[in-house]
Amino acid sequence: MADDLGAGGLRLERDGPIAWCVIDRPEARNALTPAMYFGIKRAVRLVNRDPDLAALIITGSGDVFAPGGDLGGRSEPGDEPIPDIGRDILPFLDIRDSRAPIVAAVNGICQAGGLLIAMLADIAVVSDRATFRAPELLRGIPDATYAAVLPAHVGIAVARDLLLSGRRFDAAEAKRLGVISRVVPHDQLKDAAMEAVREILQTPPMARMHVKRMLNERYGLIDYQTMFWALEESPEPREGMRAFMEKRPPSWIPEGLSPDEPGH
Repeated sequence: MADDLGAGGLRLERDGPIAWCVIDRPEARNALTPAMYFGIKRAVRLVNRDPDLAALIITGSGDVFAPGGDLGGRSEPGDEPIPDIGRDILPFLDIRDSRAPIVAAVNGICQAGGLLIAMLADIAVVSDRATFRAPELLRGIPDATYAAVLPAHVGIAVARDLLLSGRRFDAAEAKRLGVISRVVPHDQLKDAAMEAVREILQTPPMARMHVKRMLNERYGLIDYQTMFWALEESPEPREGMRAFMEKRPPSWIPEGLSPDEPGH
């Protein structure tokens, strides 16, 4: 099927010229499998190829947008094989560089890869109930996309704060810091996302792409080589993920200094 994204936790819905990519894996709180990451990439490419579609809105189900990858390594029925477990499956640069407008309708918990999706969309429209976090370092992961993207949004000092602490922050703080740009009452989220799409589509596609290219240059180099070296060679990501699954502090936390919550 043309609209099958190859991932059991995703579905594509058409609303006239607008496609909705819905993250819908409630039993795992919308944690993203590798096939789901690649499926979001497929959705971006589909909207850019299909002459009947003009834009894509990415949203979640229930009270969760996306909390990032499934650290338990689980999959879903309907997950198709993917090219690789490396950078080729990640949708972030496709979202950033998409010719078709992409809006993130952030309905709830938005962390890790979910927050990157929101920041790299053309506009993120956020429910006033949403919460945010960049927890990668808590798991031992030196995330290259965050290191490039977050300082461009919020500046070096705030990026240090959010990345080195891995703390949670709410929608009001996210807007104040410049992580995202629009916060709306929760029950107005869908209409506000559609309005953002309509606004973007008032601009001509070629000029819009030139502006996006110039803006995207502010992100600079994304050092995936270091990130994937660490994921393959360093013991820290394995220990961080194991500690999270076992609900205990990772071994690098000094004895007697308890984290705010076990395994987190």
